[in-house]
Amino acid sequence: GGAAPCILNAANEIAVAAFLREQILFTDIARVVEHSLAQSSLSGCPNTLDDCLQLDNEVRRRATEFIRAGSLKT
Repeated sequence: GGAAPCILNAANEIAVAAFLREQILFTDIARVVEHSLAQSSLSGCPNTLDDCLQLDNEVRRRATEFIRAGSLKT
């Protein structure tokens, strides 16, 4: 509930796109989503469409940075 569905969706879309570009492994998709959920404030539900879009953009930016930082390399 709350902001989690928006966060999960945005992070998943970024992770799947990175997987399709062969930047991350399939198993890294869940790690990107988990990181995004852990890094985001889940206090309450976005109240407006603008709130949802702002959260979506922020999560996408952070997930992209997480992938680019090479944080998933073993």
